[in-house]
Amino acid sequence: MQIKRAWRVLQRHWTVYTKLYKSSFALNFIEPVLYLVAMGMGLGVFVQDINGQPYIKFIGPGIIASSSMFAAVYECTYGTYIRMTFQRTFDAILATPVNLDDLIAAELAWAAVKSVIYGLTIMLVVALFGLVDSPLLLLAVPVIFLCGLIFAEVSMITTALVPGIDSFSYFYTLFMTPLFLFSGVFFPVETLPSAVAGIAWFTPLYHLVNICRAFAAGHVDHVFGSIVWIVVVAAALAPVPFRLMRRRVIQ
Repeated sequence: MQIKRAWRVLQRHWTVYTKLYKSSFALNFIEPVLYLVAMGMGLGVFVQDINGQPYIKFIGPGIIASSSMFAAVYECTYGTYIRMTFQRTFDAILATPVNLDDLIAAELAWAAVKSVIYGLTIMLVVALFGLVDSPLLLLAVPVIFLCGLIFAEVSMITTALVPGIDSFSYFYTLFMTPLFLFSGVFFPVETLPSAVAGIAWFTPLYHLVNICRAFAAGHVDHVFGSIVWIVVVAAALAPVPFRLMRRRVIQ
């Protein structure tokens, strides 16, 4: 794999995004804002403070984390599958000196970049709502990138394995929805049964939510372990999408 060739593919994705960003950005932007308003201002009226915080301030960092997650997941599921199967963009790119490893690396990197774009956007929204106590929240940006890479890797693995585009519904229903609901976005994981809480601890979103919440409150305690976990998982998963996508594309 050559970084220069992967960079060129990344530039291609950026160019396409800047031409079409209004529609895709609106879909990814409006949903988390609706969650913030409906859950924070609606349900939050009936929920007591959590860990000394109003409910809307508790869920704000979780919305940042989940928005960045879904940005990467959408990109490397439907986005990658459509480019590979329907638009034949992969075929066009692979007809150039770019090889498959360059292309997959660019897909993963672009999804991580989109995680950061949407994470920063929702950070701004949460800050405008007055839900951020510290500028330390900006320290979460590189962590969002790494977690975006994990979500991209998992999504790319799924894309390499699904028999058709309709099969993504199983991935979203059986994996993404439980991940979204049980990773501490809307309530502390500690309130769940110990077995469920133990499973939640192994999810990347759980750690990203905790890091965003800690940095938003101005705390840096207890985040080192989560950061190490994220780095290790991102590195451990890295070879898998390359191997599976190579088998899918070359078959």
